[in-house]
Amino acid sequence: MTAPFFERLGDRIERVDSVVSVGLDADRSRLPEHLLEKDLPQWAFNRRIIDATHEHAACYKPNAAFYESEEGWRSLRETIAYADGKDVPVLLDAKRADIGNTTRQYAKLLDDVDAITVNPYMGWDSLQPFLDRSEKGVFVLCRTSNPGGADLQDLELESGETVYERVAALADLWNEHGNVGLVVGATAPDELESIREQVPDLPFLVPGIGAQGGDAEAAVENGLAHGVGLVNSSRGIIFAGEDQGEAFAKAAGDAARRLKRRLNQYRDA
Repeated sequence: MTAPFFERLGDRIERVDSVVSVGLDADRSRLPEHLLEKDLPQWAFNRRIIDATHEHAACYKPNAAFYESEEGWRSLRETIAYADGKDVPVLLDAKRADIGNTTRQYAKLLDDVDAITVNPYMGWDSLQPFLDRSEKGVFVLCRTSNPGGADLQDLELESGETVYERVAALADLWNEHGNVGLVVGATAPDELESIREQVPDLPFLVPGIGAQGGDAEAAVENGLAHGVGLVNSSRGIIFAGEDQGEAFAKAAGDAARRLKRRLNQYRDA
C-alpha cells in the first residue's frame, strides 16, 4: 500500500534537507534555442533541469497550462516519469474542479502524479473525487500570490471572516484522510501567518518566492506544519540561466541550491 502523500513528502524533505518546490513552467518561448530542434523541446528542457536540481528539490510542480497540447502532454508524461525515477514527488498545478462526472474525469490526473492543486469555488462536491484519493495530496487554493487575489479572497462575509479564512476552515473540515493542504502566497505574509494560526496542521504550498518577490522568512515560518510544506520557485530557478545558452541547467541548479540554503536559514532558526 502506498504511503500517504504528506508522509512521503516529509521523508523527501528530511532526505534532501529542503522544502524547495521547483516549478516546471516550461514556457516554449523561453526555452534555450539549441533545444528547439529536439522532438520534445519541453521534455528536453525539463530533463536537464531535473538533472541539475533534483538534489535540492523536495518536489517538482509542473503547471498544466504549459502542456496543453499533444506534444505538451507527451512532454509532461516523460517529465513525471523521469522525476519519479529520481524519487522526487510531482505536484501537478492544475487548479481543477467541476461537478459530477467532469470532476471525476479531472481526478484521474492523480493516477499519474503525487498531488494536485484544486479550486474550491464550486464547493465540496466538486473536490470530493480528489479528496477521496487518500494517498494523494490535494492543495486547495486559499490566498493566492497574485495581486488580484484580493478581489474575491479578501471579501468579508456576514460571519465576519474573509472568503480565504472560510476556505481554510472548510479545507480543515475536508481533511478526513490527512491529505489536504492549502495554497497560500508568500506575497501576503500577514495572511500567511493568520491562516497558519487558524489551521495549524495543514501543510502549505507557498508560491511567490523568486520572480514575484515573496517573503522567504514568512514562507518558511508559517508554511510548514510539523516540518512539512513546500515553498515554490518557478521562473527564478528554471530560467536563472536564460541568457547562458547550454549552461542554463547549471544556472538552474545553482539557483535551486541558493534558495534551499536561504530557506534553511529560517528552518534551522
